[in-house]
Order: sequence, then structure tokens, then C-alpha cells
Amino acid sequence: MRTIVRAMLMAVAGVVAQAGATPVVVCPAEAPPLLQLAAKEVARYIYLRTGALPKVITKPPARGVAIVLAVDPALSPEAYTLKTDGAVTRITGGQPIGVLYGAYRFAEALGVRFYLHGDVIPDKRLATLPEVNDSGKPLFATRGIQPFHDFPEGPDWWNQDDYLAYLHQLAKLRMNFIGLHCYPEGGVGPEPLVWIGLAADVGEQGQVQFSYPAQWARTGRNGMWGYGALKTADFAGGAGQLFPDDDYGADVLKGLMPLPNTPAQQNELFNRVGRQFHTVFAQARALGVKTCIGTETPLTIPAAVKEHLKKLGKNPDDPATVRELYDGMFKRIAAWYPVDYYWLWTPEGWTWGGNKPEEFAATQRDIMTAYESLQALGKPFTIATSGWVLGPQHDRAALDKFLPKDCPMSCINRDVGHDAVEYAFANIQGRPKWAIPWMENDPNLVAYQPWVGRMRHDAVDARRLGCDGLLGIHWRTKMMAMNVAALAAAAWDQSWVPAAFDNRPVAPSRPGGAVGGQTAHTDAQVADTDAPEVYQSVRYDTDGYALPIANGAYTVTLKFSEITYNEAGKRVFGVKLQGQSVADKLDIFAQAGKNKAYDLVTPAVKVTDGVLKIEFVRIVEFPCIAGLVISGMTDAANQVAAQPLTRKINCGGGAVQDYEADTTAGERQNPAGKDRTMPVREFYVDFARAHFGPAVADEAGTILASLDGFGFRPNPSDWSNGPGNLPTLSALRKEAQAKGAVVERFGALRAKVAGAGNLQRFDYWLNTLRASVNLYEQGGIRGDLDALIKKLQAETDGAKKLALARDALALRLDLARKWDELMRLEISVADTPGELGTIANLEQHSRIQSAYLTEFDPAITNALGQPLPVAATPAMDYRGEPRVTVLTVRSAVAPGEALTLRIIALDRQPAKSVTVRIRPLGRRAWQTMPAAHLNRAVYQTQLPAATDDFEYHVEAKFSDGRKLTWPATAPDLNQTVVVWAPPAQ
Repeated sequence: MRTIVRAMLMAVAGVVAQAGATPVVVCPAEAPPLLQLAAKEVARYIYLRTGALPKVITKPPARGVAIVLAVDPALSPEAYTLKTDGAVTRITGGQPIGVLYGAYRFAEALGVRFYLHGDVIPDKRLATLPEVNDSGKPLFATRGIQPFHDFPEGPDWWNQDDYLAYLHQLAKLRMNFIGLHCYPEGGVGPEPLVWIGLAADVGEQGQVQFSYPAQWARTGRNGMWGYGALKTADFAGGAGQLFPDDDYGADVLKGLMPLPNTPAQQNELFNRVGRQFHTVFAQARALGVKTCIGTETPLTIPAAVKEHLKKLGKNPDDPATVRELYDGMFKRIAAWYPVDYYWLWTPEGWTWGGNKPEEFAATQRDIMTAYESLQALGKPFTIATSGWVLGPQHDRAALDKFLPKDCPMSCINRDVGHDAVEYAFANIQGRPKWAIPWMENDPNLVAYQPWVGRMRHDAVDARRLGCDGLLGIHWRTKMMAMNVAALAAAAWDQSWVPAAFDNRPVAPSRPGGAVGGQTAHTDAQVADTDAPEVYQSVRYDTDGYALPIANGAYTVTLKFSEITYNEAGKRVFGVKLQGQSVADKLDIFAQAGKNKAYDLVTPAVKVTDGVLKIEFVRIVEFPCIAGLVISGMTDAANQVAAQPLTRKINCGGGAVQDYEADTTAGERQNPAGKDRTMPVREFYVDFARAHFGPAVADEAGTILASLDGFGFRPNPSDWSNGPGNLPTLSALRKEAQAKGAVVERFGALRAKVAGAGNLQRFDYWLNTLRASVNLYEQGGIRGDLDALIKKLQAETDGAKKLALARDALALRLDLARKWDELMRLEISVADTPGELGTIANLEQHSRIQSAYLTEFDPAITNALGQPLPVAATPAMDYRGEPRVTVLTVRSAVAPGEALTLRIIALDRQPAKSVTVRIRPLGRRAWQTMPAAHLNRAVYQTQLPAATDDFEYHVEAKFSDGRKLTWPATAPDLNQTVVVWAPPAQ
């Protein structure tokens, strides 16, 4: 795809300035809905960038400036071309969706940038429209997001308007997929997206008549992922002012908290969720966005459902009962949700602990049960698979061998995204396959996570591995702006790949190998063998091997050498082949001595299920193995005679002689590893130009690029019973100094930033960066405090103990002040539900549940002989600057829809007034509407039923006489909304 360069954007030879003529947008009469939307969007973005609102007409004018929209079936459906010829710019797509993508690409040529949370419109308007010459065709058929439930930072706190807003942003990003995961039971579940039950308990319209308690995250919920229950009124720093309720959660939970306990309430929650996603997924389909929901496999049955089944005389463990449950689940989904896919997630435990053969067999049965149920229902949607791993440890591509080819396969990258895209994708042929990189990781969920270079690298890898889908897992939206934009763009254009990078397609590889373990090597000569290289390398601390192999009878030779210990008894382990013991207490040194070959040969080992299983049983220290040889005859099958087969593996080493290199089971990993990246500077310079203006674009972009990826490592927060727990490490003081110096170089650019919108956006990212530096500072202070408390508790001298207690108190007070600063920074960037979730995480997880500030208060007070001063408690009142924001920003509504705005107008004293000014798009006269005060700093208003495109802004007057607007550029640049009727579903 040809990139629209800056020179094009700034072209003087524009096509508007013909005696000040306002351009027109030409859309054919009786155009399909997506073409109509494209016309409205082109007109809207021209208006925002030039101040002139084009008319939408049905025939090209005889003269004057025109943007003409057209479908050209010669193009592929989603492809587009943009071409200026004199006064006419043509936006052409293979189908209406391609025209819409072309319209949004044209908006990018105008300087607009799109993100999941909303648009960025540069402050300075264009004097002329640019000439364009561009085309685009997607590199991946499926492109989108996988926002993950189960934390308040993510879709747990999204309301219907949030989903609708983000769906339109997906279309602007030229993405076409959204997938959601549901935990069916356990500490975080049941979650109410997927209902589990019998078809008899589902009405014709999808309403459930039997259900069970379910919920998403809320502030009054205790113990979920390490979050302690806490009233929002008790949030520090005045953060409670951002929430209208003490027990805050998604709107579908209102009136049903703390839990829907009665049968009627339980049914009501699932029915509310059904109604909400009926609307959401219908809108997605209208925008060309495919949808997917699903849960774990094998099916986890909620406890209440099990009891219900037993009362009906059904056995929850009976496969026939599981089939009935899938029948009921799919009946409800087909009635409520116009989804495209239902994905079954491989067990999460397969990531951390591997899997046994019988667990894979159970998963296989369950997937096929679900598939058969859906087929019997008429296949209203398609089965897909996903998970923390692609498949079982013996062969990550194993599901491909039995799953019908119309079913997509997908998985997220392991190690919370630090591992590369699963290499076993290359072994899957003839079906859709979707890579899912992590746009952010949940251990570090409260901090800044710029991963543009990694998003780009993973997109290249996904393409090399033959994936036709590229999705990104995430929780937050605005905080992920650069990562979302980078991944979305990489699904269309990878022209930034360095010439020296090997991006050739990856060939399928032989699956199977070691089940975990590490490798070691010795340069010492190994005796008693004609293949010493094999015995010089070993794999140790392994559970064994799982090797896919044709059924047959084989002689298995296990090759051992002791390269570490000098005496017997230091390493002892058992050995099993196909579940049968062949060595109870193998001691390699006792059998052969150090650096000597020892072979264990077992003939006539039968393989009947396509996998040779070698298991090690730990007795003393770690099992180890140097090599293995499999030789024998395959069974005759499918009219093919038995064949000889030999396979040799150099365990723990590379390929030598006729031995193949060792791999872990099904996990031939991308050699780029954890530090993978791609060039990013040009991305960040463009990002800075759009956000902050051209005056600082180069300097700001260069600084942000330097922080990308591992520029903000080690993580300033990590996992401890849940995401985003704050650290306790003195060494983080140095990290704070180093990162803080870079951030303040960025901050020094503020004086050069011009324009209200540019300044507001600059302050958002500056305060975001400063908040992460604050986390490093707190970690360092808390690390020093931990060390001092150890000394205090060990000290017996009274005077010295008192002195240590006073030093500890000083650190404790520093910690409280840093928390005040952190809350001020977090409140200043709280523009979306995700950032409200970040505040909840910090308050409920670190400050309350983990007692980050207060853990050592008893030790300090005991040593001081008096209570801590009031200053040791974080401030509860708001001490920041006044601000006004709208949490959910929609840019399109349906005809007749009355858009509801939830507004935050925050200052140290309550706002005097909050109003919304609204007018038809491009008109002069404004209508002023008061916003109702819900509670604290939260206001709400409902706009008039929409009949035509409109614009609005919010005005808040504060007690000191200051007046703020949202957006900050109003009334010159306002929030604009198009009114669009999607096709009837």
C-alpha cells in the first residue's frame, strides 16, 4: 500500500481553493447503507478540518470540487483506491465496506487519526484539501480486538454506548472483528455473557427461565483477582468524585448488586445482557465487524446448573447431558446475539502445567460435541477455537487434525505476550487461523505499556506463519492508543519492515518434543560411544517427551550421560514408556559414571494413539536425557503397507550426525524471542504530530519512540493475586531517576505546544508517563521501608530502635505523599471507563487489599510508642486542577436515538453549572441544555432525538469563575455525530 506522506498532507496545490468553493460529496442515489455512511463521514471530516460543510448529492456536478464515492467490483471487497484528478477526488472500493475504508483513509489524509477510544482532530484547520493517490488492500482477512473481561479496566465496565462507540472506531481503523471471552465459574465467574443451561429453559425470544448468580467486576466485590471491596467514596485523592455510586459497575448490574440472588434477578441479568448484545452485535454486523463470544473447553458447568440437572435426573458428567447444555446455550445465542463465531478456549492450565493425554481427549470430545450441536441447530454461527495455547503440549497444532476445516483456530501469545506468535501456526493448513498478540499485559495493568515495535513484529510473524487473522488482546482503550493503531495499520501495510529482515513464509515443522525442561552442555569428552556429541548435551528438569508418530511397534533407545555430578545418589529418577515403567530408580552415575554413555533399550513399544509418551518420575534432583532413538515398523493403514520408521533426537542440543535438533513439545519458538521489535520512530513522530502539533512532532516522537517496548522495563507493577500490584524494590529508585529524566525532557516540550486540543492531549500523555514514574518511585521508597523495618524488628537497643522507627516514619510519610501525587495524576487522565478501572485497581488492590502503604504501620507505631500522624493517611479530598470530560464518545447514532452523555465536571468545590450546547452540523444557532447532577462530580443529559447530523460541546462553570469546555477546542472544533440507519437485521 502506498503511504500518504507528509508532503501530500501539506500540499499547497489543493483542490478546495477555487474561489472559496465548498466541495460536494457525491454518493449514488439508492446507495447501500455503508456507502451512505461513507458519504456522511467524508463530509463530516472535511467540515472538521476546513470549517466548510460539504453537501451530499447524488450526481457529479458539472464543475467545482467534488469527492465521488463509487464501487468497483474489479477490486477485492475491502480494497480501496483514492485518486485526485483535477478538482475531483474519487474514493472507490470493491464493495461498500471498501468504500467506507477508503473514506476513513481519506480522513487520515486530512490529518485525522483514529484510535479505539475516539478520534484525534488536529487543532489547526486546513486551507486546502490535499491531493491523494493511494490504495489499500488488507494483508489479513480478519483484523480486530479481543477485549478481555474480568478486570474493571476492561469491558467489565463497558456499557452499551461504549461498545457502540468502539465498534465505529474499529471500522475507522479498518478492523472487522471483536471477540469476547467468558469465565463460566470460579473466583472470577460466572460472568453473564454466556448462559449455560438446557434448551427447555430458553424462551423463543432467548429469555432464560432458569439461571444462576453471575456478575462482572464492581467496586463492592471482595476478593476478585486481589481487589478488596471498597466504597468509591473512600477512594483517596477525591477519586470517588468520578463515580456516581459507592458500589460501581456496568449499567446492566444496576439494581442487581451485590449479586442477583433471587431466580427472577438471576434471569433478569442474563436477559439484560442478551438485549444489550443484541443491539451491539447487530450494529457490528451492519459495520462489517464480525463478532465472537465463547468460554472454556471442556465445558465448565456452574454449580447451580449441576444441581438443577441432578433434580431433573440428569448426570452433569454424562456426555449426553453436555450435548443438551450446548443445545440450550446455542439456542439462546442464536435467538439473542447475531454472532459469527463461538470460540472454545483450550484450558488455561495447559499454559502453566501442561496437559495429560486424557485431558486432551476430553477437550477433543467436547469441541466435537459443541460442533455437532451447532450443526444440528442449522449452524447459525461457526465454531472456532482459541486459548492461552493453540493446542496440547505434544503438538500445539493437534486440533487441526480433527476439527472441521471451516472452524478457525487461534490463540494468544504465551508469557503474557512476551513470547512470540505461536510457531505451530505454520503446521496448520487449509483453515482460518488468527494470531492474537497482547497489546498490553495484565500483570502491569496500571502502567504505561507502549509496544508499537512488538505489535509490528508480531504482525509480520503472523503473516510469515500463514495466519489470515490478526487480533489484539487488551483491557484499556485510550491508554492503548498507540498499540491499537500500530496493530491495525500493520494488518494493511508492512512497508516499514527492514530490508535485512527475513520475512519469508515459515514452512511446516515436525511437531512434538520435550515436555518442559532446560538444556546443559559439557565440552568434556564422553566415553563409550561413537556419537559423543549426542551425550555432551542434555535436557534436564523435564517431565519427558510427547512425540507424534505413526501407530506401530518400535524399539526405543533412551541415551543418558551424567555431565554434572561426581557421585551416585545425586540424580535418581524413574522412566516410563507408554505409561509402563522401564526403570524405577535410574541413577546414571551409578550405572556408568560421569561423562560416559549409558543406553536404556526397550523393544516392542506399541503406539496406538499416534503419540509416543516418555515420562520421567522425579525422585532425587532433576531427570535428564541426552538423546533418543525410535526405530521400527508402522502399522499398515488405509491400504498402505507397514513402513520402516526411524527418528533420532539430540536431547538438549542441535542437529548432529543424523540426529535432529531438540525442541520442546510443539513449541518451536520464534527466534526473535522476547525482545522482538521493529522500527517505530516514524510511527511516533506521526503520532506526536497529530496529538501535539507540528512544532514538537519530531522531538516528542523521538522521545516516545525511545520509551517503546523495553524502554519502560522492568515493569513498575506486576502480578500478585491479581494485576497491577505495586512493587517493593529499592533499586527502582534508579529506574525512577532514569525514566523520570526522559519523561521530563518530554515535559519540557510543553512550552512549544500551541492549541487547546494539542495542550490537552499533551498533558494526558505527560501525566500518564509521570504516573508510571511515580510507580517506580513508590516501589523504591517501599523497598527502602521494607529493608528498614527488617532492621527495626531485629534491633534490641531501645535508642537505636527509636531512631530506626523515626526513619521508617519519614519513609512512610513519603509514601503517603507519593500516593497523593499518583491519585492526582490518575484523576487528571480519567477520560474512559478503563482509566476509572485503573484507579479502582490501585485503590482496591494495592492500597487496601495488599496494604501497600499501611503494612508496617503497627511495627512503626509500636516502636514509636504513639500513633502515626494524620499526614500518614493519603488525602481524601480532590486537590487537582478543574477538569471536564465525557467518558464515552460516540460519533454515530441511529435516527430517532436520544444520545445520553455522562459528564465529569470535577473541581475542589462542586461545579456551579454544567450545560451542553448542541446544533445541527455546520449551523450557527446553538441550543443550550442543562445537565442533571447525578452524584458527586458526575452529570448526565439526554440529547434530543436525532434527526440529522449534529455537533455539541460541554461547558462547565466552576466556583472560582473559571469555565472549561469539552472538547477543549470548542466552540471552534466540537464533537460531531452523524445520524445513520444501518440495514434492518
